[in-house]
Amino acid sequence: MKHLPKHLQPRWRYLAIELESWPDVSIDRRAFQRECWYAAQNLLGDPGSARADMTVVRFEFGDGTGTAIVRVRRGETEPGRAAVACIDEIDGSPVGIRVCGISGTIRAAEENYLGRRGQDSEERNVVFGNEERVAVVRDGSTDVRLDETFTGATDLDYDLA
Repeated sequence: MKHLPKHLQPRWRYLAIELESWPDVSIDRRAFQRECWYAAQNLLGDPGSARADMTVVRFEFGDGTGTAIVRVRRGETEPGRAAVACIDEIDGSPVGIRVCGISGTIRAAEENYLGRRGQDSEERNVVFGNEERVAVVRDGSTDVRLDETFTGATDLDYDLA
């Protein structure tokens, strides 16, 4: 099968995305891809979802934060952004998603919007609700472990143990 000439090949745009969830949540590329497809299909319908042709090309997730790059067809970036914004949970775990920017190449999306910086997180013992508990602190946000889940807290909500 012959390749299409360059002027007939599809043009792509890349959405740089940041994800955030609780520190103990594990999300893989396949689950995120599935949620992208479902969100696009539910919001845009079958024809709109096929036009956008959303595909996850890069995905990293660990310690409750991650990044992704989603490929969409040129001219379908706004419907693609809207579909990604509809995702509020992945595999039953709540997730916050932010589209950082749109780029014409994967490399530019990584360098300009994701920065490929490391996330510093540390565990502390804190007093929350008159009990000593374990908290995960990263970039100024604190997640305090309750019995089975986490809850978000500010510096004013807890004391250091």
